[in-house]
Amino acid sequence: MFASVCEEVPHLPVRYARDMEYAKMRAIAERLTAYAEQLEGSWKVEIGPSGPFLAMMCPSKRHEGTVRRIRDQLDAQLSATHPGYICANGPVIEHVSLGRMRRPDAVVIPEEVLDEEGLTVDAAQVLATIEIVSPSNPDNDYGEKLTEYPAMGIAHYMIVDPRTGTIEVYSDPCKGRYARKDPYIFGDKVPFSVWTVETVAFRRYGRAGNPTA
Repeated sequence: MFASVCEEVPHLPVRYARDMEYAKMRAIAERLTAYAEQLEGSWKVEIGPSGPFLAMMCPSKRHEGTVRRIRDQLDAQLSATHPGYICANGPVIEHVSLGRMRRPDAVVIPEEVLDEEGLTVDAAQVLATIEIVSPSNPDNDYGEKLTEYPAMGIAHYMIVDPRTGTIEVYSDPCKGRYARKDPYIFGDKVPFSVWTVETVAFRRYGRAGNPTA
Protein backbone atom coordinates (compact mmCIF):
# COMPACT_ATOMS: atom_id res chain seq x y z
CA MET A 1 0.00 0.00 0.00
CA PHE A 2 2.76 2.42 0.97
CA ALA A 3 4.75 1.41 -2.11
CA SER A 4 1.85 2.35 -4.36
CA VAL A 5 1.77 5.87 -2.90
CA CYS A 6 5.48 6.31 -3.65
CA GLU A 7 5.03 5.01 -7.19
CA GLU A 8 2.20 7.43 -7.93
CA VAL A 9 4.05 10.45 -6.49
CA PRO A 10 7.76 9.54 -6.57
CA HIS A 11 8.96 13.05 -5.77
CA LEU A 12 7.23 13.18 -2.37
CA PRO A 13 9.46 12.97 0.71
CA VAL A 14 9.19 9.58 2.38
CA ARG A 15 7.95 11.11 5.64
CA TYR A 16 5.13 12.94 3.85
CA ALA A 17 4.10 9.79 2.01
CA ARG A 18 3.98 7.87 5.27
CA ASP A 19 1.84 10.58 6.84
CA MET A 20 -0.56 10.33 3.91
CA GLU A 21 -0.79 6.58 4.37
CA TYR A 22 -1.35 6.93 8.10
CA ALA A 23 -4.10 9.47 7.48
CA LYS A 24 -5.95 6.80 5.49
CA MET A 25 -5.54 4.26 8.30
CA ARG A 26 -6.65 6.86 10.85
CA ALA A 27 -9.82 7.52 8.84
CA ILE A 28 -10.57 3.79 8.80
CA ALA A 29 -9.97 3.63 12.55
CA GLU A 30 -12.45 6.45 13.12
CA ARG A 31 -15.08 4.63 11.07
CA LEU A 32 -14.43 1.45 13.05
CA THR A 33 -14.82 3.42 16.27
CA ALA A 34 -18.19 4.75 15.14
CA TYR A 35 -19.24 1.23 14.17
CA ALA A 36 -18.10 -0.17 17.54
CA GLU A 37 -20.37 2.28 19.35
CA GLN A 38 -23.35 0.48 17.80
CA LEU A 39 -22.23 -2.97 19.00
CA GLU A 40 -22.99 -4.69 22.27
CA GLY A 41 -20.12 -5.15 24.69
CA SER A 42 -16.88 -3.21 25.01
CA TRP A 43 -14.62 -2.81 21.97
CA LYS A 44 -11.34 -1.11 21.17
CA VAL A 45 -9.84 0.12 17.92
CA GLU A 46 -6.07 0.11 17.43
CA ILE A 47 -3.61 0.52 14.57
CA GLY A 48 -0.91 -2.14 14.61
CA PRO A 49 1.65 -3.42 12.10
CA SER A 50 -1.11 -4.74 9.82
CA GLY A 51 -3.26 -1.61 10.03
CA PRO A 52 -6.50 -0.75 11.85
CA PHE A 53 -8.43 -3.47 13.67
CA LEU A 54 -11.40 -3.84 15.98
CA ALA A 55 -11.14 -6.10 19.03
CA MET A 56 -13.60 -6.98 21.74
CA MET A 57 -12.45 -6.32 25.30
CA CYS A 58 -13.38 -8.93 27.91
CA PRO A 59 -10.99 -8.29 30.79
CA SER A 60 -11.34 -10.52 33.83
CA LYS A 61 -12.06 -9.16 37.27
CA ARG A 62 -8.49 -9.86 38.37
CA HIS A 63 -7.17 -8.02 35.34
CA GLU A 64 -9.25 -4.97 36.23
CA GLY A 65 -8.40 -5.28 39.92
CA THR A 66 -4.70 -5.13 39.11
CA VAL A 67 -5.20 -2.05 36.92
CA ARG A 68 -7.09 -0.33 39.73
CA ARG A 69 -4.41 -1.09 42.33
CA ILE A 70 -1.65 0.28 40.11
CA ARG A 71 -3.64 3.34 39.15
CA ASP A 72 -4.52 4.19 42.76
CA GLN A 73 -0.91 3.81 43.92
CA LEU A 74 0.54 5.92 41.12
CA ASP A 75 -2.09 8.63 41.53
CA ALA A 76 -1.17 8.91 45.21
CA GLN A 77 2.48 9.53 44.27
CA LEU A 78 2.07 11.62 41.12
CA SER A 79 0.70 14.59 43.02
CA ALA A 80 4.15 14.93 44.61
CA THR A 81 6.43 13.86 41.74
CA HIS A 82 4.51 15.17 38.71
CA PRO A 83 1.77 17.64 39.72
CA GLY A 84 -0.99 17.73 37.12
CA TYR A 85 -0.37 14.15 35.94
CA ILE A 86 -2.60 11.13 36.56
CA CYS A 87 -2.60 7.41 35.89
CA ALA A 88 -5.60 6.77 33.65
CA ASN A 89 -7.01 3.65 32.06
CA GLY A 90 -8.63 3.82 28.66
CA PRO A 91 -7.09 6.67 26.64
CA VAL A 92 -5.80 5.68 23.21
CA ILE A 93 -2.25 6.85 22.50
CA GLU A 94 -1.09 7.74 19.01
CA HIS A 95 2.25 8.18 17.23
CA VAL A 96 1.61 9.48 13.73
CA SER A 97 5.07 9.10 12.19
CA LEU A 98 5.33 5.54 13.54
CA GLY A 99 1.84 4.77 12.23
CA ARG A 100 0.56 3.31 15.49
CA MET A 101 -2.48 3.79 17.69
CA ARG A 102 -2.67 1.73 20.89
CA ARG A 103 -4.85 1.49 23.98
CA PRO A 104 -2.72 0.46 26.98
CA ASP A 105 -4.35 -0.80 30.16
CA ALA A 106 -3.07 2.33 31.93
CA VAL A 107 -1.02 5.40 31.06
CA VAL A 108 0.60 8.25 32.98
CA ILE A 109 -0.44 11.49 31.26
CA PRO A 110 -1.29 15.13 32.02
CA GLU A 111 -4.83 15.21 33.39
CA GLU A 112 -5.71 18.20 31.24
CA VAL A 113 -5.45 16.21 27.98
CA LEU A 114 -8.60 14.32 28.95
CA ASP A 115 -10.55 17.56 28.52
CA GLU A 116 -9.37 18.05 24.94
CA GLU A 117 -11.35 17.24 21.81
CA GLY A 118 -10.55 14.12 19.84
CA LEU A 119 -10.02 10.42 20.40
CA THR A 120 -6.31 10.07 21.08
CA VAL A 121 -3.45 11.27 23.27
CA ASP A 122 -0.17 12.17 21.59
CA ALA A 123 2.46 9.61 22.64
CA ALA A 124 4.86 12.48 23.33
CA GLN A 125 2.70 13.35 26.36
CA VAL A 126 2.89 9.84 27.87
CA LEU A 127 5.34 9.30 30.72
CA ALA A 128 4.65 5.59 31.20
CA THR A 129 2.48 2.71 30.04
CA ILE A 130 1.24 -0.34 31.93
CA GLU A 131 -0.08 -3.57 30.43
CA ILE A 132 -1.70 -6.46 32.30
CA VAL A 133 -1.11 -9.64 30.31
CA SER A 134 -4.25 -11.33 29.05
CA PRO A 135 -4.50 -15.15 29.16
CA SER A 136 -5.80 -15.14 25.58
CA ASN A 137 -3.21 -12.87 23.94
CA PRO A 138 0.03 -12.68 25.96
CA ASP A 139 2.35 -12.22 22.97
CA ASN A 140 0.95 -8.78 22.19
CA ASP A 141 2.36 -7.15 25.34
CA TYR A 142 5.73 -8.93 25.13
CA GLY A 143 6.01 -8.59 21.34
CA GLU A 144 4.59 -5.73 19.30
CA LYS A 145 4.10 -3.30 22.17
CA LEU A 146 7.56 -3.98 23.57
CA THR A 147 8.99 -2.60 20.32
CA GLU A 148 6.37 0.08 19.68
CA TYR A 149 6.42 1.83 23.05
CA PRO A 150 10.16 2.61 23.03
CA ALA A 151 9.88 3.65 19.38
CA MET A 152 7.16 6.08 20.51
CA GLY A 153 9.63 7.53 23.02
CA ILE A 154 7.72 6.31 26.09
CA ALA A 155 10.31 6.23 28.85
CA HIS A 156 8.82 3.54 31.11
CA TYR A 157 6.82 0.39 30.42
CA MET A 158 5.55 -2.13 32.97
CA ILE A 159 4.24 -5.59 32.09
CA VAL A 160 2.30 -7.36 34.83
CA ASP A 161 1.66 -11.04 34.15
CA PRO A 162 -1.00 -12.64 36.40
CA ARG A 163 -0.45 -15.98 34.62
CA THR A 164 3.00 -16.36 36.18
CA GLY A 165 2.98 -13.84 39.02
CA THR A 166 5.82 -11.90 37.42
CA ILE A 167 6.48 -8.27 36.53
CA GLU A 168 8.92 -6.74 34.07
CA VAL A 169 9.85 -3.05 34.13
CA TYR A 170 11.46 -1.56 31.01
CA SER A 171 13.21 1.79 30.73
CA ASP A 172 15.84 3.78 28.83
CA PRO A 173 14.39 3.68 25.29
CA CYS A 174 17.12 3.78 22.65
CA LYS A 175 16.93 3.07 18.91
CA GLY A 176 13.51 1.45 19.07
CA ARG A 177 14.13 -0.77 22.10
CA TYR A 178 14.42 -0.53 25.87
CA ALA A 179 18.01 -0.75 27.06
CA ARG A 180 17.05 -1.79 30.58
CA LYS A 181 14.82 -4.58 31.89
CA ASP A 182 14.23 -5.28 35.59
CA PRO A 183 12.31 -8.44 36.63
CA TYR A 184 10.18 -8.82 39.77
CA ILE A 185 7.60 -11.18 41.24
CA PHE A 186 4.24 -10.60 42.93
CA GLY A 187 4.89 -9.50 46.49
CA ASP A 188 7.83 -7.23 45.62
CA LYS A 189 7.94 -3.49 46.00
CA VAL A 190 8.55 -2.56 42.39
CA PRO A 191 10.48 0.60 41.43
CA PHE A 192 8.81 2.17 38.42
CA SER A 193 10.46 5.41 37.30
CA VAL A 194 10.47 7.55 40.48
CA TRP A 195 7.44 5.72 41.88
CA THR A 196 7.00 2.47 43.80
CA VAL A 197 4.29 -0.11 43.15
CA GLU A 198 3.45 -2.44 46.03
CA THR A 199 2.38 -5.78 44.56
CA VAL A 200 1.62 -7.89 47.64
CA ALA A 201 -2.13 -7.69 46.89
CA PHE A 202 -1.79 -8.65 43.21
CA ARG A 203 -3.63 -11.85 42.32
CA ARG A 204 -2.71 -14.50 39.76
CA TYR A 205 -5.21 -15.96 37.34
CA GLY A 206 -6.74 -19.19 38.57
CA ARG A 207 -5.38 -18.86 42.10
CA ALA A 208 -7.59 -18.39 45.13
CA GLY A 209 -6.76 -16.05 48.01
CA ASN A 210 -3.05 -15.38 48.49
CA PRO A 211 -1.16 -14.79 45.19
CA THR A 212 1.39 -17.42 46.19
CA ALA A 213 -1.27 -20.06 46.91
